[in-house]
Amino acid sequence: MSQFFPAAEDFGRHVVFGHVRVTTLAGDHVQLSLAEIPADGLVDWHAHPNEQVGMMLSGVARFDIGDESKELRAGDFFRIPGGVRHRVTPIGGPVRALDVFYPIRDEYR
Repeated sequence: MSQFFPAAEDFGRHVVFGHVRVTTLAGDHVQLSLAEIPADGLVDWHAHPNEQVGMMLSGVARFDIGDESKELRAGDFFRIPGGVRHRVTPIGGPVRALDVFYPIRDEYR
């Protein structure tokens, strides 16, 4: 394994919330997660202690974070403080988003 250029087998791959695929890569202190939500998928209400920031890569989705809701599109950013409930619902097709977690979510390694 290269220290600087991870190979495909170095990534974490998981299915969450039924059929949402996440591909992850962790460093020493931060973790990236590519979330692929199918058109009929849903990242249902949940919270975690990890801070999460991210960017929509493709598609359109409604983000419910705490008591706020907003429709996001490719290029839009979002921020979810640790412990805040949130969910993501695709609108009209599949969605791809890149998430950054701090600290690392060990269950996604």
